[in-house]
Amino acid sequence: MHQGCDGSFGGGAGVVDKLRMMGYSAMAMPVETRLVCEGCGTTFLMKTMEDRCPECGMVYGVTPCHASDPASIQAAGIGY
Repeated sequence: MHQGCDGSFGGGAGVVDKLRMMGYSAMAMPVETRLVCEGCGTTFLMKTMEDRCPECGMVYGVTPCHASDPASIQAAGIGY
């Protein structure tokens, strides 16, 4: 069921589910990425493949293959 770097995971929740399943959620980002939260507008640094906004709890994820591309980071939902 591994789709490699070309796989589509159906949005942010799918990306986060895949990260959790593969054990990559706590893996460090190659470069910490500054994000503006889609939920509340807070700016924070995404430090791991799965991270969350410290203000509202919006969860974000990015696969290791795409971690160097900030446009690939996807929101999964608040408290996801």
